[in-house]
Amino acid sequence: MGFLSKRSLLYALCCLCLNLGVARDTISSFQSLKDPDYIISRGGAFRLGFFSPVNSTNRYLGIWYNKISVVTYFSVVWVANRERPIKDSSGVLTIYEDGNLVILNGQAEILWSSNVSNSVPNPSATLLDSGNLVLQGNTTGAIVWESFQQLCDTMLPRMRSSNNLRTNEKIQLTSWKSPSDPSTGRFSGGINPQNIPQGFIWKDGHPYWRTGPWNGQFFTGAPSWIPDYHSGFTIVYDKEETVYATIAYFNAIGLTKYFLDSQGNSMVIHWDDEKEDWEVVGVVPANECDVYGTCGAFGSCYALSSPICSCLKGFEPKIAEEWNRGNWMSGCVRRTPLQCERVNNRSEGGGKADGFLKLEMVKVPDFAEWSYQTKDDCRKQCLENCSCVAYAYDTGIGCMSWSGNLIDLQKFPTGGIDLQKSSTGGLDIYIRLAHLEFEKERNLKVIITVIVIIGAMAIPSTAYFLWRWMTKKRANKSRKSLPSKNLNDVKLHELPTFSLEELATATNNFHVANMLGRGGFGAVYKGKLHDGQEIAVKRRSRSSGQGLEEFMNEVFVISKLQHRNLVRLLGCCIEGEENMLIYEYMSNKSLDAIVFGMEIVEGRQHYGFGRPNNMGSLLSNGDVEMHTCGTVVCARIGKRQANYVYYNFNA
Repeated sequence: MGFLSKRSLLYALCCLCLNLGVARDTISSFQSLKDPDYIISRGGAFRLGFFSPVNSTNRYLGIWYNKISVVTYFSVVWVANRERPIKDSSGVLTIYEDGNLVILNGQAEILWSSNVSNSVPNPSATLLDSGNLVLQGNTTGAIVWESFQQLCDTMLPRMRSSNNLRTNEKIQLTSWKSPSDPSTGRFSGGINPQNIPQGFIWKDGHPYWRTGPWNGQFFTGAPSWIPDYHSGFTIVYDKEETVYATIAYFNAIGLTKYFLDSQGNSMVIHWDDEKEDWEVVGVVPANECDVYGTCGAFGSCYALSSPICSCLKGFEPKIAEEWNRGNWMSGCVRRTPLQCERVNNRSEGGGKADGFLKLEMVKVPDFAEWSYQTKDDCRKQCLENCSCVAYAYDTGIGCMSWSGNLIDLQKFPTGGIDLQKSSTGGLDIYIRLAHLEFEKERNLKVIITVIVIIGAMAIPSTAYFLWRWMTKKRANKSRKSLPSKNLNDVKLHELPTFSLEELATATNNFHVANMLGRGGFGAVYKGKLHDGQEIAVKRRSRSSGQGLEEFMNEVFVISKLQHRNLVRLLGCCIEGEENMLIYEYMSNKSLDAIVFGMEIVEGRQHYGFGRPNNMGSLLSNGDVEMHTCGTVVCARIGKRQANYVYYNFNA
């Protein structure tokens, strides 16, 4: 009796320890898992328990990586009661009396069930190191239910995404509604086995992204990402007409998972032990061209071009206004009818056979029809079928052909450009075009060739005539700039300059009372500088017809004359259109007044040069002593523009 009591006590203690969360991997038919208890898979890879998502107080039963201490959106791989959360911490996981795994709340209400009808005696639930929670009979070991049959947003090794062709039963990934809400979101992912298997992401049941056809080794339009992280997908047809896909990873990689996030992105992520954070290995859709049907029917999408959409050769936008605004969904229409249509309509040239335009490195369109043909027979078969608009051939797939619209055609980059780890390479496709389109291409090539030849001849000729024109222009410019030699000879930086403001102040703003006289160049004003020095300011008149050239000629001439009996040039002023010469003021009138006398014109003293025939007496006057100057200046009277005559006595 005492022995039995000890055994009963030991058994009770073991049950108590199990319920307190001691590490174990199995829940038997007489046990339960209460929040916050948990079980851990035998190898310690995964943990099953209750958790709350970020920014949420709801409680869910889920499976996550045991290695990661904090439960996050990325670390959770499976959720049981995703549609019916527990509002408090009263949740319990147990094996119900009908043999099903159930989750109960505090009111003993069933919130979730494994929902199997073929129950087994004495069942138990075990968490495997693969992350799979299995319900099986203890005696037979037969598995009656497993979490791998109810996918959430994560694809683990040995999970299956399947589609039964006979029953249309599907097992697909379904995204969370948000990182805070594990309920079923708008996106789902799985395999479409029709014709040629393809992987799809659907948004609200409509295609959102696709992998391209499966060729037996890889999806021809999906990213390869980094092969070190996983060995790729495998697609299998079983005897029950079920097509399923599995994904396998290299064992040495560690924590890596493939999942569908709440925004519809299919991602491969890897746990970085050093950073203690998740690293994104690859994601699709990676750009706008990855989104299904971005460019509409007969449109081609290329992520590196701007705009990204263009009509295939031989096609034009269906609605040009929408296309120009960047709305490409209406797609493109054929420009020239194919041969069959021309024959049916009895159009001219109906007998000319169609041709094929080759496009390289593309994700071939959706809705391909498969047939077992050689490459040559594939082309022939398409050409003989009036409804065939394109064909492609791959050794792993066979012959693919398309009738109707070409949807979701995407061009991949070449030359090693990395767009989200690059694609697996794409396929070549041949687009059927009317014979006239190729004639247009040949004509265009001829036109381009002619233009290039003409351009090659015209460029040297144009360059020659341009050189001649520039040479003449430079020569004319040189001739026009000859007077500027005087400008260069006069070192203006050695000649003092006066500001317009300074001269306006000195002459009382060029008051008429200060005017000494007027000539062809302009008026002469008397002024007094701030230091008391009296000056004569010769101001060019705008109506004189004389410009900078005449002004600089006078500067040149006066600057060359050096004599004690001649007025001295003190400086100049050049501001905007104002050109002025500043001389020292002669209080006893000018030299010509002394030599020739002074004329009275209309009551005013008139200063001017004497007649030319009086110049001799001037030069012979010993008092003037101009013979020592070496240069004599004469001015012609009666011309608005002063003409200076130079005579060199030393010659």
